[in-house]
Amino acid sequence: MSKLFVIIGENIHCTRIFKVGGANVKDMGNGKFAIAYAGMKKEPKLLNIPDAFTKGANWEAGKVKHCAVAVWQGMYGAAADKQAGVEYLQNVAAKQETNGAAFLDVNVDEFSTDVPEKLKAVRWVADVVQKGSKLPLSIDSSNPDILRAGLESCDRARGAAMVNSVSLERVDSIKVASEFKAAVVASAAGEKGLPATQDERLANISRLMPMLKAAGIAPAMTYVDPLVFPVGTDSANGKAFLEAVTLIRKQYPAVHITGGLSNVSFGMPARKLINQVFTWLALEAGADSGIVDPMQINSRILDGLDTASEAFQLARGLLTGEDAFGGEFIMAHREGRLGE
Repeated sequence: MSKLFVIIGENIHCTRIFKVGGANVKDMGNGKFAIAYAGMKKEPKLLNIPDAFTKGANWEAGKVKHCAVAVWQGMYGAAADKQAGVEYLQNVAAKQETNGAAFLDVNVDEFSTDVPEKLKAVRWVADVVQKGSKLPLSIDSSNPDILRAGLESCDRARGAAMVNSVSLERVDSIKVASEFKAAVVASAAGEKGLPATQDERLANISRLMPMLKAAGIAPAMTYVDPLVFPVGTDSANGKAFLEAVTLIRKQYPAVHITGGLSNVSFGMPARKLINQVFTWLALEAGADSGIVDPMQINSRILDGLDTASEAFQLARGLLTGEDAFGGEFIMAHREGRLGE
């Protein structure tokens, strides 16, 4: 393939979870738990999980927000735990850079329900992450004040930062992006929600683009996100996104086209395979970027996909709607034919 692929690394998000009882959550005894992970040299590391997390509703539901744990420890933990929180986030940042990320997406919206605490958190995370990576940051929030706080903390010497995202329902974020001369993820969302049809998706983008131009945000700084919806809820969703990419590329040849590509596989088995094949198809359709996990999706991995393999072809059929409802793909997974 060897096409331009601008990776917006999605891993520094306070939404990201590990399963309690899974390989990444270690029972330390006496009611204490830790996040187990590998350092940059693949050495085993531990990040203690504070009681504030093990006593909460997410833990009861079998989930722990591991980046949020790192932020909490880094901001509030005792000396050793504070350092562990810093190292954890810097490790995540460095690994994304090593695997080809161009931006590091930072999201603290679910760290707290308290806005002042989130403002404090985004500044702290931006500072810590930039000490662990040379990459520019993408500040991801629905709150313009948090976007501004994050952008104020960005080192402009490493290149333009990014706002993720602006849309018809987030027009205030356009002003913030313009103020900091940031690149933008321009979402196809409407004023009151997500587009229900292809025409609505494209109409929203056509209304948004003049707003960006008026704010001085050039096409080369614009990453249009047509929005990815799961094929598990509608087998036409993958094809609809790919068609939208092609139409947007024809209408706006100078923009970048991106998206949260792993959204397509929610609720499905063999998610990594689906996500990789979907990214390959998106690039073929005209996309040149993705908000993805660089450890699972990068140019090297995409170039190494065996497009003639049964697994690739089954995933392709699922994503293009040829395999209606995913019956063939799911059967192949049950029979162990997908190679995972």
